[in-house]
Amino acid sequence: MSQISEMSKKYNLHSWSAQGKLNPMTVTKAEGIYFWDDEGKKYYDMSSQLVNSNLGHGNRAVIEAIKAQAEKMAFMGPGYAVDVRSEAARKLVEFAGPHFEGGKVFFTNAGAEANENAIKFAKAFTGRWKIFSMYRSYHGATFGASALNGEPRRWIAEPGVPGFIHFDGPYAYRAPKACKFNSDEDVAAFYLELLENQINYENPQAIAAIFVETVVGSNGVLLPPKGYLKGVRALCDKYGILLVCDEVMAGFYRTGSKFAFMQFDIKPDLITFAKGSTCGYIPLGGVIVKKEIAEYFNDRKMFNGLTYSAHLMGCAAAVATIDEYGRLGTEENVKKQGKLLAETLDAIEKKHKCVGEVRHIGLFAMVEFVKDKASREPLAPFNSDPDGSIAKIVGMLKAESFATYSHENMIIVAPPLTITEQELRDALKILDRVLDSVDTMI
Repeated sequence: MSQISEMSKKYNLHSWSAQGKLNPMTVTKAEGIYFWDDEGKKYYDMSSQLVNSNLGHGNRAVIEAIKAQAEKMAFMGPGYAVDVRSEAARKLVEFAGPHFEGGKVFFTNAGAEANENAIKFAKAFTGRWKIFSMYRSYHGATFGASALNGEPRRWIAEPGVPGFIHFDGPYAYRAPKACKFNSDEDVAAFYLELLENQINYENPQAIAAIFVETVVGSNGVLLPPKGYLKGVRALCDKYGILLVCDEVMAGFYRTGSKFAFMQFDIKPDLITFAKGSTCGYIPLGGVIVKKEIAEYFNDRKMFNGLTYSAHLMGCAAAVATIDEYGRLGTEENVKKQGKLLAETLDAIEKKHKCVGEVRHIGLFAMVEFVKDKASREPLAPFNSDPDGSIAKIVGMLKAESFATYSHENMIIVAPPLTITEQELRDALKILDRVLDSVDTMI
């Protein structure tokens, strides 16, 4: 263990980990889709760190924008109008599409704070107090965002804020055994019926908002079946409920479009964002609200505020990042490389007995591991890895320079959106080769 790693263990608390079991890698350099350890070994960053390094490492335009803003004016309180603050908000409202014309942005520091503030907006605007979100979802680690979470990272915050209700979102691969689906439409209809039942059980007049990860991220890259999100939108309209699309992970071309909701023919009332807005160069997040919600606060006090809301260097990074997406042809590259990723992962699913299912959209994918394809028994049970199988797979991949992370019985494959065809082919060959060895383990 290097001196830097030893100091890290001594002084840093590392996320989601038993601290005594850690041996953090020392990273000394990052460039493009790669990073290097202190021994000079190069790794493919196949998770874009935490699915936020969309532009890869070392993008000079973003770096220079941050430097220039720091020299001009590093900070000014959120109550003041500043050129870069106004420009970042304008670009983001336009980025969200014509449905948000006349809308506004409330800036935060990250995705969890974005969801915290979206909860407050929804409650204030509707006068209601209940919030719906899916099981197998993740919305952040602050108290309100933890209450939104539909997975075990919620438990430490319980008992939580009253009024948070969870429902089963679509996950056909792990649907109840009695379910027999013939089409995506069947899947959508089943889960929409469950949702409407639950809305009625909980009193529709008490429900302020339904939060959805437009494409569920860390909990499986679960793609909504055809018609599902349109059905959720219809239920929201029927019962006067706001629809909040959490685009923290799926936004900014990760799925192939500016925001993922644009691929599913729906119009949310609020969008929460973070990661890809600055690609990790500076922390920034926010909530984009439609015109009606923005206007609600014209003559009513808005009880949302943060010292670092619309931090100037974050805004400068966001402006540069959005410009870079255009300059680099990110949308076109995601569509091109996403096709290759889909084809290769589909072939990997067919080839390897350890792979139960792969799911993918754009450059956003998950590989789910099973002990048996026929029974679909997960390689690791829910919220547990008793024999370390999943951790071992992640370690085997890292040893071969393929860096990613796991969740439950899955690993994520979500490289920077700047990846080239050759880089992607080379990285996926590593994955294929490692899974040859995993097949012998089960």
